[in-house]
Amino acid sequence: MRDYAVETLGLDSYLRRPGDGRKRHQIPAHDIVWAQIAGQVLRNVSFHSVERLIRNGSTRALSLSRGFSEDTLAYFNERLDPGPTRAALAATVCRAKRNKAFSGHVRIGLAIDGTSAGRTGSKKAACELCRPYADGDGEVIGHRHELAAITVVGAGLTLPIDVEPYGPGDSELAAGCRLLERSATLLGPRFADYVAADAKFACAPFLNAVHRLGLHAIVRLKENLPDLHGRAVVRCNSRQPDQTFLHHGELVEIWDEEGFRPWQGLAWPSVRVIRYRQHRTGKSVIDAYWLTDYATQAVGSQALFKMAKSRWEIENQGFNEAKTWHGMEHICRHQANAVLVGWLLLALSLVIERLYRTCYLHRGPHPVRAAADLAMILMIELGRGLHDTS
Repeated sequence: MRDYAVETLGLDSYLRRPGDGRKRHQIPAHDIVWAQIAGQVLRNVSFHSVERLIRNGSTRALSLSRGFSEDTLAYFNERLDPGPTRAALAATVCRAKRNKAFSGHVRIGLAIDGTSAGRTGSKKAACELCRPYADGDGEVIGHRHELAAITVVGAGLTLPIDVEPYGPGDSELAAGCRLLERSATLLGPRFADYVAADAKFACAPFLNAVHRLGLHAIVRLKENLPDLHGRAVVRCNSRQPDQTFLHHGELVEIWDEEGFRPWQGLAWPSVRVIRYRQHRTGKSVIDAYWLTDYATQAVGSQALFKMAKSRWEIENQGFNEAKTWHGMEHICRHQANAVLVGWLLLALSLVIERLYRTCYLHRGPHPVRAAADLAMILMIELGRGLHDTS
């Protein structure tokens, strides 16, 4: 896997120079970074778990030159510049596109969303990224960390690109705008086609930024834009749906309306709104409205429906998997830079693992392995190597 990351994904330069901020060091930076990536792939995510992996004699099997303690990991992450890791993430995703990892998909999307991680029950902030949360009476009962993330979606392979924590007095919208600007610069023009986001991003500053960067927007429309939402509801309720089709065996009705006036501050010539009503198995119905600047002649209603649904990839293949299997909720070192670096290395680990598993191991007639199966196989091989050595 390391050979694949170095040779095929071009991460050799990054692993040799990841932005190490230590003044005097004896342990190579590439060993410390790769140890954390290997730990994430093996689902041993705490610093203590990584130390146990290293100290049981598996350094050669993990492609490390020497062992070290969990204190080394904490000290290193506090001083690692996050810039090179962000650049490595974007460069790896761009290389994946050049290597046809997204072939067969007409449009590549970027999804932006926010989440919380690393909740504590302490009423005192442990680092500058800690944000208080309160109970129903408004009393502060603890602190947590909040972040926005941006991910490739709608291309058959969900790859995280970057994360941005909320600072004091910050918001999901502000963090998302910073993410969009930085990611668009790192990815370069013409990498993606559209940006999908929740209703929090249905505001003029964000939508104008998307348009200025040469991308299209498809954003959930709710009551936070009461005038546009109300007019869209009236139009759609006054007539039958434009199309009815099956999506994964479920009936979908879709309405498509264009020509809505942009609200004050929005630099779009007009706004297009689609409504879909998806009849889920079990008789539940999802009724959702989305706004976009795509023209009807450029993108049809069904294509817009699929692009809107791609936003859920950042929830399911992004946050859910990161929290369930890769310890995103666990703060290994409670210091602002270490927290950010930990999230970025988690994202890079997911990119390497997913490309290795779905693109490299899938060559020829071999089926795509599940991530859990690959982790198990790697652990078995690791133990077998240790047994042979002994």
